[in-house]
Parts: sequence; C-alpha cells; structure tokens
Amino acid sequence: MSRPTPQSMPRPIGTTEFIILMALMTSLSALSTDAMLPALPIIGSDLGVSNINDTQLVLSALFLGLAIGQMFYGPISDSTGRKPMVYVGFGLFVIGCLMSIYAENFTIMLIGRLLQGFGIAGPRTVSVAIIRDQYSGNDMARIMSYIMAVFIIGPVVAPSIGQGVLIFAHWQMIFTLLMSLSIFVCIWFTMRQSETLPVSARSIFSFFRIKSAVIEVCKNRQSLGYTLVGSMVFGSLIGYLTSAQQIFQVRFELGNMFPVYFGIMAMSVGVASVFNGKLVHRFGMFMLSLRAMQLMILVSILTLAIIAYMEIQMNQNLPFWIFMIWGLVAFLCLGFLFGNVNALAMEPLGHIAGTGASVIGSLTTFISLILGTLIGQAYDGTTIPMIAGFAVLGVIGLLIMVWVESKQTETK
Repeated sequence: MSRPTPQSMPRPIGTTEFIILMALMTSLSALSTDAMLPALPIIGSDLGVSNINDTQLVLSALFLGLAIGQMFYGPISDSTGRKPMVYVGFGLFVIGCLMSIYAENFTIMLIGRLLQGFGIAGPRTVSVAIIRDQYSGNDMARIMSYIMAVFIIGPVVAPSIGQGVLIFAHWQMIFTLLMSLSIFVCIWFTMRQSETLPVSARSIFSFFRIKSAVIEVCKNRQSLGYTLVGSMVFGSLIGYLTSAQQIFQVRFELGNMFPVYFGIMAMSVGVASVFNGKLVHRFGMFMLSLRAMQLMILVSILTLAIIAYMEIQMNQNLPFWIFMIWGLVAFLCLGFLFGNVNALAMEPLGHIAGTGASVIGSLTTFISLILGTLIGQAYDGTTIPMIAGFAVLGVIGLLIMVWVESKQTETK
C-alpha cells in the first residue's frame, strides 16, 4: 500500500475554519433553545399544558440535561481523547430530538429535551477543552470572543427559523432541522478536526478525578470566583430566555415580529464579542469584564427607576423603545462578559483542561438554571422580574469579581 502524498492529505484546519466549527458546536445548545421560543405556546397547547409559565420547562429541561452532561464529558475526554466524546454527545442529541418529534405528552417532551441537553453537553464541553489544549490566557479569551461572535448568529436567526417553520409546517419540523444540523456539524468535525490530546497526555478516568477537580476548582480562588460570576451572567441570560416569548409576544404584543426584535437584541452580543477580541490584549480580561458588569448594573437600575416612575407617578407602562435600549446595552455587556469570564475561570486549570471545563460548565449551568428559572417563573406580565434579575445578579457578580481580585492582589 502506498503512503498518501502531501497533496492527497487533508489540509490542516485553519484558524478561521476552527473558529466557525467550534462556534457551531458550542451554539447548538443555543439554537436548540432559541428556535423553540416561537413554538412554546403551540407545544403547550398540543401537549395539554394548563399553566402558560410551565411551557418554560421546555427550555429548563434542556439546560438541566446540559448541566448534568457537562460533568462527565470532560473527564472522560481526558481519558479517551476529545473526539470520541463529541461523537457520543451528537448521538444522544439525535435520539433526544427523535423523542421530542414523536412526543405524545408533555412528560415525553421534557425527557427528550433532557436527553438533548445531556447530548449536546458533549460538543459544547469538549470544544472548550479543545480550545484550551491549544490556547491560554488572553489568546484563549481572544479566540473565545471570535467564537462568540460567530456563535451569536444562531440566536439572531434561530427564532426567525422557528417562526418560519411554523408558517409552513408543525413544530416537530424544528426538531428535525436541529437534528439535521447536528449530523452535518458532526461530519464536518470528523473530517476536519484532528485530535488535540495526545495519548501521552491522557489520564485514566475515575470518579475520584472528578471529585479532585471539583475540590481544586473550589479551592482555587480565581476558578471558583469566576465560575460563580459566570453563573450570575448566565443566570441573567436564562431568565431572559425563559421570559422572552411572553414579554415580546404577550406583554408588548409584537406577534410574528418577535424574532426580529429578539435577533436585534442578540446582535449586541456579537458586536461586543468582536470588539472584545480586539481589545482584550490591550486592556486585559478583568478590566473589560469589570466595566461591562458595572454598565449592565447601571442600565438595569436606571430602567427599573424609569419603570417605577412611569407606573407610580404617570400610571403608564414601559414603552417598548426604552425596553429595547435596555436590552441592547445589557446584551452588549454580556458579549464582553461571556468569553472573558470563562477564560478567567479556566486559566489556572490548563493541566486538567477537559475535567476543568466540565466542572466549571456544570457548576455554572446548575447555578444559573436555578437562578434563571426563578426569574422566569416570577414573570407577572411585566418586565420588572427580568430586569431586576439582571441588576441583582450583576451586583452579586461584581462583588465576587472585586473579592477575587482583591485577594489575589494581597497575595502578590
């Protein structure tokens, strides 16, 4: 058998292609969330949901599966290599989609969504480990920012895709599209991405290793602190996502225009991510995160003050244009926070990148799911619970950031 010539061998993946591929692997969870938003009332009606707020569980179940799954994929990938766990995750996601497509009651739907979340945790978690295998520090933050800029295309267009599907087909077709996309990305990953964890660097899988990683994250002030900060940030986002359909389509009565305004707001994250990639080497991850958190708190508190004045003094509801200004600024801040906070949490864990990514991702998702669900379930027909959630969680996140950095300064 003749050896392949250099011309016949596949070209190594370039930075741009790598960013796009990792963004798609990361964004499948967001696509699986946002594409469902326009369909939630119909799914609830078809599957016999009586309490309208319970339809939010279609989103929460996916996040719960994501939180559970993230704890395992990283440690196992430290033992088997990165690629096998990606394949397992995609396979479970496809099975979960099939369960949701053929669900005859709400319980089966939620089980299918739970399995989708557990499955998609594989590509999402392992992609972070793959990035950490090759980058660290500000370089990792820069790559994560560019990935976030590509990633945000999904949330921008996903609700419109879901809305478009509902015009021509039933909600089951949304799951069919998500399943097809996952298969496409899996094939792309198989053909183009090489293994980033050499056999010599692999470790034997054990639950003791997971326990040790949890202890190491909890004992490391930077990793624990920024994991908690990430939980506050992601908790705000989940609170928004679980409330978005009701706020846009019920509170502001936007009907089929909901995906358009949802997408416009999401674009702020992409814009911020691009600028973060360009600015992080100049100002550093902490300073950009600090200013973004401060601005998010400020704009949320000001908007709450405007709501209080208009409702108490003027007996009027918040105009939609003020809500959009709040959203554009708040999501601009989120764009600076996502990549930086995750990179700061991962920075001390390069020696256990896979397990570290799992522990941080799982803890972040568990905590943020609880916080975000509380915000979503507090929906009362107004924007107050959601905006207040951004303000309160932002203040907590800011205090944690100051605590982490002040203690690190004392030890230098």
